[in-house]
Amino acid sequence: MSESKPPIKTFGEALLEVGMENPNVVAISADSSSGSGLGPFKERFPERHLEFGIMEQGVIGYAAGLATTGKVPFVAAIAPFVTARPFEMFRNDLGYMRQNVKVVGRCAGLTYSTLGATHQSLDDVAIIRTIPGVVILNPGDPVEIKKATHAMAAHIGPVYMKIGSPDMPILHGEDYHFEIGKGVEMKPGSDITLIGTGTVLQRAFEAAEILAKKGIHARLIDIHTIKPLDREIVLKAARETGRIVTVEEHYLCGGLGGAVAELLAREHPTPVKMIGVDDQYASNGPYEELLGLYGLLAPQIAETVKTFLRG
Repeated sequence: MSESKPPIKTFGEALLEVGMENPNVVAISADSSSGSGLGPFKERFPERHLEFGIMEQGVIGYAAGLATTGKVPFVAAIAPFVTARPFEMFRNDLGYMRQNVKVVGRCAGLTYSTLGATHQSLDDVAIIRTIPGVVILNPGDPVEIKKATHAMAAHIGPVYMKIGSPDMPILHGEDYHFEIGKGVEMKPGSDITLIGTGTVLQRAFEAAEILAKKGIHARLIDIHTIKPLDREIVLKAARETGRIVTVEEHYLCGGLGGAVAELLAREHPTPVKMIGVDDQYASNGPYEELLGLYGLLAPQIAETVKTFLRG
């Protein structure tokens, strides 16, 4: 892994590029424009930046209305406040009406660590997965964030993308091809498959390297699109390695692990171990310590994989 970059700033830079390419793109804030990376867009296109204050339910409805006029609204704010708080509007105004609105949840997972359970977003994938037709993106490095922002702008229909807050190491090259719904094999392996996503993809990457030094060849897959899930890459891994471990900064219920397990239960029953946060309100504190509390640090992931193999 090489240099690291801040995910929110990276998103803001990519949104500015998207706005320069498409004059119909508008940026919408719910009292968190600078904190959500919208500053560069606002400075360049002040007439295309709308600030609503703390009223996320109204923001989602207004964005849906803008989409009916041909605009491409990007709504960006703290992750639980654009998913859990306005869920009914997300489901009805965006999902049911199939509006071309892009919602970005920042500081997702545990990354708003010190503010505790009200600001942590460990259920966003689970609740948005229930809305038919909504794409869910969870990019795992700055290159993916940039490419995912361009891809969601080009996609016709509602999209939810979640990003974290701490700096993320660059895992992919600039020539990396990003496609919605297509996972990426980052490391080959035949002993077991690790599937990582989003903020903890780097931890899965590091765990695979630890395992390799111990003679365990773990295939590593980056699933940046949780919905629609890449069936082919998951089923191929299940057939060829026999065991799958999912790694995500989300509840075990309803996230990436659940999506993978549902697919395999239907089409190719395979032992699956899910690493994430169990059925509890997460604690608050320093981010790295929280990851350690829930077994999401690379050495812990590697130990979980070894135990799973022995079992």
